[in-house]
Amino acid sequence: MAELSREQVAHLAKLARLALTDAELEHYAQQLGVILDSVAKVTEVASSGIKPTSHAIEMTNVFRTDEVRPSFTSDVTSQNAPEWEDERFRVPRILDEE
Repeated sequence: MAELSREQVAHLAKLARLALTDAELEHYAQQLGVILDSVAKVTEVASSGIKPTSHAIEMTNVFRTDEVRPSFTSDVTSQNAPEWEDERFRVPRILDEE
């Protein structure tokens, strides 16, 4: 099992700005050792010949192409607006700035 010393855990705690008791330092040293062992096991996996991936399945571009197509005119849009001014939606002021 990978072991971390109390000093190493204390240093990590200081970097993380954690105040740990002596009992917590011992406890976390053991727990972090288990985590380091688990990470070390991952490196033992036979991965030669396997290409790195970011997804488990093949991803393709799902974006549609940009095409110009007709949209609503301002007359149609203004019919659905609660308030309309100078071909824009009028909304309540939220800031006291001009």
